[in-house]
Amino acid sequence: MPNDLFSPAMRLLGWAVHGTFLVLLAIALVRTLHDGRAGIAAGGLALGALYVGGVVWAGHDRRARPVPARLWLALLTAAWAGLAAASPDFVWLAFPLFFLYLHLLPLPAALPGVALLTGAAIGAVAWHGGGVTLAEVLGPSIGASVATLMALAYRALYRESEQRRRLIEDLVRTRERLLRAEADAARLTERERLAREIHDTLAQGMSSIILLLRAARRDLDSDRDAAVGRLAEAEQAAAENLEEARNFVRELAPPALQRSSLPDALRRITESADARSTARIRFQVSGPPAELPVDYEVALLRIAQGALGNAAGHSGAENVGVTLTYLDDMVVLDVFDDGRGFDPAASGGRRPEGGAGTGYGLRAMRDRARALGGALTVESALREGTAVVATLPLPGAEERR
Repeated sequence: MPNDLFSPAMRLLGWAVHGTFLVLLAIALVRTLHDGRAGIAAGGLALGALYVGGVVWAGHDRRARPVPARLWLALLTAAWAGLAAASPDFVWLAFPLFFLYLHLLPLPAALPGVALLTGAAIGAVAWHGGGVTLAEVLGPSIGASVATLMALAYRALYRESEQRRRLIEDLVRTRERLLRAEADAARLTERERLAREIHDTLAQGMSSIILLLRAARRDLDSDRDAAVGRLAEAEQAAAENLEEARNFVRELAPPALQRSSLPDALRRITESADARSTARIRFQVSGPPAELPVDYEVALLRIAQGALGNAAGHSGAENVGVTLTYLDDMVVLDVFDDGRGFDPAASGGRRPEGGAGTGYGLRAMRDRARALGGALTVESALREGTAVVATLPLPGAEERR
């Protein structure tokens, strides 16, 4: 029976059994020597040597080898039976043998073995005494019962401990899976955030630079001054994009917000988009400006950049308007154009004519608004323009109501 889970207790029980065996053997040897039966005492010494040899062998060989252990138990039993038949002083060595039977044999074999050993002990006492008394029957029987109950209690504790060990292992594995899932979710969240930042900053900036360079190449032969102006605007856009990239790496706020308020930052990116686009782009503020947390300002700025990029790159609009409205309990950003429009339901939120688009922009804008408890609405129809409306509740608006 495995004992690794209760090794300290099993070692203590083992030493108790070994000590009991050796003490009873010593008493038997002293009594036989006192009676002058040296031959029987020599047999007792041989039994002790066999017992100690088996214990030492088991201590050095920790692997489960049931056949040699059971052979050793059979030799012990045979030697004990011979000595018990020769002298009643060795009968009581049956008590430690009960524990060995219950420890080394499976329970279906151990219980009959203990019963036979008990019967042999009673028989040996009767053989030497010429009859059997109640005390001589009760002694071995009680010893066998105590040993059996102790073994059964240990087996029950062992099964309970095994169940607990498996439960703990399951909990540890579940905890490890949860930690891995949390780490994966954190990585996915960070990847989503990085994708939004790249789409709303670097990708939009690169798109503007490409449009400016194409316009400069188109005007290079017909209007050299206009081409030079386009190149200057492309250079400025590249410088701003580089600054965005550096701040992006350092996890700082957008450069436009570092130098000014949100309305000023929106006005500046609107003017920059107007200079780079054939559309007429205008910005206005409605209501008294309220101080917003940095994450609100970043979200609104990025949503405006994404919506302006979509309008400039896909809509073919002549006019684009950006409006920032401060209300008592919310702030609203509107970006609308009079371009070709699209059917949001039919195209899944993508402009059908935007061949190079990824369809990620509107989803990124929605994610930014939802992350702050707000919402983003897209209203559009074919040949009727598009309106992108982001609504964010002002912090503390519920307490003010």
